[in-house]
Amino acid sequence: MATDPTNIRFVNPSTLATPPGYTHVVEVTRGRTVFISGQVALDQAGKIVGLHDFRAQTQQVFENLKAALASVGADFTRVVKLNMYVVDASQLLTLREVRDRYVNTDNPPASTLVEVRRLAREEFLIEIEAVAHLPE
Repeated sequence: MATDPTNIRFVNPSTLATPPGYTHVVEVTRGRTVFISGQVALDQAGKIVGLHDFRAQTQQVFENLKAALASVGADFTRVVKLNMYVVDASQLLTLREVRDRYVNTDNPPASTLVEVRRLAREEFLIEIEAVAHLPE
């Protein structure tokens, strides 16, 4: 269990299996909550990045999340939850590798990964939404 002075607590109960790269429970007691819509592999001009390339798309998605967080004065240390949607779950190791270059690996966010048949556009291979916490 780790405590953050800005009222976020990361907990992996001993009654649950140790998770690889995420935290089972993140408790937020005070502050502002920021919800970031699902980000896909579009650059600032709206062009697809990494057509048929899961790693390149994942990198772009995390860069988009980084930009969204920055717009409210936050960074990945403030992310408490990620919801990740992929069209091919066999790419999990690549996703983890890219994700771990962005998130706080000492206190990683709570996370959900779902394999889906298709995303909003056929060329999208991954979409990630985030919830962040900011102090009051």
